[in-house]
Amino acid sequence: MGKLTTHVLDTAKGLPGSEIKVELYRVEGEQTTLINTVYTNHDGRTDAPILAGDDYVSGKYQLVFHTSSYFKKQGIELLEPAFLDDVVIRFGIAAGEEHYHVPLLIAPYSYSTYRGS
Repeated sequence: MGKLTTHVLDTAKGLPGSEIKVELYRVEGEQTTLINTVYTNHDGRTDAPILAGDDYVSGKYQLVFHTSSYFKKQGIELLEPAFLDDVVIRFGIAAGEEHYHVPLLIAPYSYSTYRGS
């Protein structure tokens, strides 16, 4: 069965982004439906796939990474509002047996992502 996973790397510190809240939404037109809420572990990964099993279906999805609270916990002073309060990544899944991995590389003023393996 296919699955969706993620991990977060703090590129400013060169460390995994731990204890970051991540929400997964299914996107249908203008409506979003919350599917799952997880937190990254000490390795910047989630303990289990964010989406798997019968819930793993084709469609448009959105991951929301709550990054400003992570940086504030690290002692980094951010302006209010923070430049990157939440990082939102929208993507499509063509469900099947494939593993979709959506990593996030973050710093207080930039981020990048890609489809990992």
